[in-house]
Amino acid sequence: MSALEIARTQYRALRLNAIGHNLVDLVARAEAGELSYLDFAHLLAEHELAERASTRIERHRRASGLPTGKYLEGFDYRHQTTISKRQVNTLLDFSFIDNRENIIFIGPPGVGKTHLAIGIGHKAVASGYKVLFRTALDLVEDLELAEMKGELKKRINQLAKFDLLVIDELGYLPMTPQARFNLFQLVNTLYEYRSIILTTNKGFADWGAFFHHDNVAIPIIDRIIHHSNVFMLGGESYRLRQKMPE
Repeated sequence: MSALEIARTQYRALRLNAIGHNLVDLVARAEAGELSYLDFAHLLAEHELAERASTRIERHRRASGLPTGKYLEGFDYRHQTTISKRQVNTLLDFSFIDNRENIIFIGPPGVGKTHLAIGIGHKAVASGYKVLFRTALDLVEDLELAEMKGELKKRINQLAKFDLLVIDELGYLPMTPQARFNLFQLVNTLYEYRSIILTTNKGFADWGAFFHHDNVAIPIIDRIIHHSNVFMLGGESYRLRQKMPE
């Protein structure tokens, strides 16, 4: 076994797999650039760190549940005059996540709420944050199942491990009293601890009717809108416009 093969085996044994896998190319780059020993050491460390970061981001992307195909690069701001590209771009430093703030997109169906929420979620994953996407229906069913098993607190604590929870389409379907209680428990746990992106077709004035009682709606609204960025979206439905003849 050559010295290079021995070194590759040793790096892998140390779990420096990126260096071990690419050592031949890294040595060649060092020789071609006539790197000093210290510069070569930096090259190895930078390569390993970059590969680990890439692997971690890909793992977070798979775990996020974010649908593919809805990226900010594909959002058509020409037809959504109630929010600008500049406004969205100001969110992409992700200070709202670092500051445990929320984003709320309110508007009728088809105006781009989900697209924006998913697109921001993808950008957050690429920046190293742990993100989870769930429709409100899926989330409610998830929490109800956990509650039936006596594991509601455990499941909420698992959800709280994500830096950002994207909840899509709240308000489209009615909720049972137990579902409302479970959702309140989740929001209460995340309050000032994690961030939420929420899309809804219900203005806050309609939440009392949706939750069937202001005693439930008001505490949820209070915790969601405190430290939040609220965007009221309007305009013509994207989906309807795509079906209209030119």
